[in-house]
Amino acid sequence: MVAIMIPPTSELPPTATPLTLTLTAIDAALRAAWSADTCSPDDLERAPWSAENPSWGHCDITTLLVHDLFGGELLCGEVRSAAGEQQGHHWWNRLPTGVELDLTREQFLLGQQISTPRTVIRPPGPLRRQAEYELLRRRFRTAAGPRH
Repeated sequence: MVAIMIPPTSELPPTATPLTLTLTAIDAALRAAWSADTCSPDDLERAPWSAENPSWGHCDITTLLVHDLFGGELLCGEVRSAAGEQQGHHWWNRLPTGVELDLTREQFLLGQQISTPRTVIRPPGPLRRQAEYELLRRRFRTAAGPRH
C-alpha cells in the first residue's frame, strides 16, 4: 500500500494541510463521515440516504474535500436516468497528475449515465452547502485520525 503525502503549496487551496494517508484510508474516512445530515437535500428528494449507499448525495462536498487535500480540477457532468431523463449533476476530481478520482461514483445503482465532464472553477466564499461541507470535513478529520 502506498502512502500519499500531500504538502500544502501555493497551488492548493488555503485550507490544505499536510496529510499522509493511503487512498484506502481516505475512502474509509469518507465512508465514516457520510450520513443523512450531510447528504444533498436535492438528492434526498429523489431517494433517502442509507448506509447501503453511503456516497448517495455526497459528490459535491466530497469533491471539494478531495480538492482541499490534492488540488487539481473540479469536474462536473450531467446525470441522466437509464431512460435519459436529466437528474442533476455529478462532481469528481482530476488530480494535478491528470488522474481522475471519483470517490462517489458508486452511488449510481440504477443505470444512470454521466455525461462528459466540464471543468468547473471552485466557488469562492461560502458554499451553497457550507454547513454540510464543514460537518463532513470535521467527521473526515476525526475518522482519519488526530494527525490529519
